[in-house]
Amino acid sequence: MKIVMVGTGYVGLVSGVCFSDFGHEVICVDKDPGKIARLHAGEVPIYEPGLEALLAKNVAAGRLSFTTDLAEAVDGAGAVFIAVGTPTRRGDGHADLSYVMAAAEEIGKALTGYAVVVTKSTVPVGTNRKVAEVLRAVSPEAAFDVASNPEFLREGAAIDDFMRPDRVVVGVESERAQKVMAEVYRPLFLREFPVVYTGLESAEMIKYAANAFLATKITFINEIAALCERVGADIKSVAKGIGMDGRIGNKFLHAGPGYGGSCFPKDTKALARIGQEHAVPMQIVETVIKVNDEVKRRMILRIEDLCDGVLRDKVIAVLGVTFKPNTDDMRDAPSLTIVPALVGAGARVRLCDPQGQHEGQALLPGVKWSDNPYQAAQGADLVVLLTEWNEFRALDLQRMARKMAQPKMADLRNIYDRDEVLSAGFSHYVGVGR
Repeated sequence: MKIVMVGTGYVGLVSGVCFSDFGHEVICVDKDPGKIARLHAGEVPIYEPGLEALLAKNVAAGRLSFTTDLAEAVDGAGAVFIAVGTPTRRGDGHADLSYVMAAAEEIGKALTGYAVVVTKSTVPVGTNRKVAEVLRAVSPEAAFDVASNPEFLREGAAIDDFMRPDRVVVGVESERAQKVMAEVYRPLFLREFPVVYTGLESAEMIKYAANAFLATKITFINEIAALCERVGADIKSVAKGIGMDGRIGNKFLHAGPGYGGSCFPKDTKALARIGQEHAVPMQIVETVIKVNDEVKRRMILRIEDLCDGVLRDKVIAVLGVTFKPNTDDMRDAPSLTIVPALVGAGARVRLCDPQGQHEGQALLPGVKWSDNPYQAAQGADLVVLLTEWNEFRALDLQRMARKMAQPKMADLRNIYDRDEVLSAGFSHYVGVGR
């Protein structure tokens, strides 16, 4: 099948490359000629393990191409995916659908034959019906169906998630559209991965409900961690004990500095807004948003305590600035709250991240970047572990302690054992919920 992917951001590019690996002819479209030129040159504009090699393989096989010409790409396509951004709209917390609607209008003008227009962007309930209205308004005679196909890709593991999904969710309203979508995902169906067919509204809600639930789980364990610190319990033991319950599960029970990234912050805010608009307040989700912000601020106080209450002129090495490992994504990362607070209080901050410097240089002014964690720790009064990259999981702690002016560690991801750190020469160690 010929598939068009409108938008070459994280979701669009990963999905387009993976669809081409299924054997489909995929054309990825973007308005940014610079980005398309980079893709033509084989340069991937985002960091995602394995993506560059998979892109090169399918370009070489003639199944994957890139263009700025949407009309030419859409001609003859069986499925046209909308994979543009839906950032939080300023002022009201709602998802900004302007990019989605603009894409729909352009697609409608370009339709020449029957196609299924598929929304892969995360959109509020009811959006797909609005997409259909836009398509019909600009192209009254066109033959099309709309479908909702939300993505569930984890940054850093997106290719594996696409190729071996827990489930594929498809919202459709006609048998013809369902057959097209079944053909799109035929390789997964043949390998017996579950495909859930449902209505448009249900598919849209599944995405928001899933992300809100996971964000709630993270926030819950962070609140329990705060209580553990007061009562003398260890959050790692608590998380292990409750995670062994099959009804709860052990994933997303890792205490830390709060969630961030491209999905959870904006999707929880959007769901809360949807609830307000329909007079069904999402009270749990609204509390999750509030508590997550408080968790980040609590980490700042923890760092301040380790500096004896005075941050001014303290040299602080922060290891990891991306919101999670194996990505260069800085969106709503805890570092964007914590690092500016340290700089604002007069600390001299050094940062080290395997992939975060390119994005972080513009977002985190007033800091120095280091090539490795030992360079960052040279003469430091405190080292803060903020993102659990593999490079930071096996540090030479003795070497690091020797380089520091005051060997203290704030392990905000609970990577290390307290006794291990202290025996390596550190004078102080603080984790989360321990």
